[in-house]
Amino acid sequence: MASGASPQLQMRLKSSFIRDRLLRCSTSRHQPLPQLFRYNPGTKHVSMQLSRTLSGLTNLFFNRRNLDELPNSKRKRLRPGKVSPRRQVPKNIPRPPYVNSMIPPGIASGAEVHDKKGIECMRASGRLAAQVLQYAGTLVKPGITTDEIDQAVHQMIIDNGAYPSPLGYGSFPKSVCTSVNECICHGIPDSRALEDGDIINIDVTVYLNGYHGDTSATFYCGDVDDEAKKLVQVTKECLDKAISICAPGVEFKKIGKTIHDHADKYRYGVVRQFVGHGVGSVFHADPVILHYRNNESGRMVLNQTFTIGNFSLYNIECYELMICCLRN
Repeated sequence: MASGASPQLQMRLKSSFIRDRLLRCSTSRHQPLPQLFRYNPGTKHVSMQLSRTLSGLTNLFFNRRNLDELPNSKRKRLRPGKVSPRRQVPKNIPRPPYVNSMIPPGIASGAEVHDKKGIECMRASGRLAAQVLQYAGTLVKPGITTDEIDQAVHQMIIDNGAYPSPLGYGSFPKSVCTSVNECICHGIPDSRALEDGDIINIDVTVYLNGYHGDTSATFYCGDVDDEAKKLVQVTKECLDKAISICAPGVEFKKIGKTIHDHADKYRYGVVRQFVGHGVGSVFHADPVILHYRNNESGRMVLNQTFTIGNFSLYNIECYELMICCLRN
């Protein structure tokens, strides 16, 4: 499997790791998300669009009068806090190849099919990631900062001899992604304390024995309103339904149709700007998993691993789970 970035597929993940640019959907729940990230299926290219034209997105980024206002809500809009210094990893723990490079490697071309050793390593890294995620979820409560969650996650990962995959990926400065409320994904932990009624997605990836285990889930903080609970529940249902159809030989596009069909029943849209991806000895690799209806080609292969990242609109919410097409 190629370890470098594919010339046809430069996934600009670094552009979604920016702490002072929090994305939100439009004020109408049924309008599409502004096209900040554009995916071109023909070239498999994902790029970031940041023009300063007169648009709702420009108004969000540059009109400071509205930064603290959320329509139809008592909750204030997210504002970035202070980011603490990068945490250290013991020298004896192996690093992924991209660490210390300021350029994210993007998505590697060519799907990875695991041999027996690879399967064992993937199960071990996935198991550790799941344990770390479960522990991180127990920390969610009003008053805790996302930086404190990062510190705890970082310590648990290195205590198990693994490396926190996000740390040093491009310019990402932390060991876990914490995305609160309207932040879609890849939120950077900082000094902001969680508030009663928040929802937070925690995205954990560990690099253990040369393989990445990648998983995430969304947690309630305190007393969450019914609208947010419904969004989380429907999104989880979308994920479960998508997982249920995964098997060797199934077309990848069936994932997008399954998610989109269920979201439609509740009049939710599906974010198209972010994708699932292959994962294994490389953090981000083929196949690219689209979460909406599409006509892309490709079928699942035995002993292949990939993620499904499910993003449903109104308050942006995401779930992600590493899917293994492994022989039992």
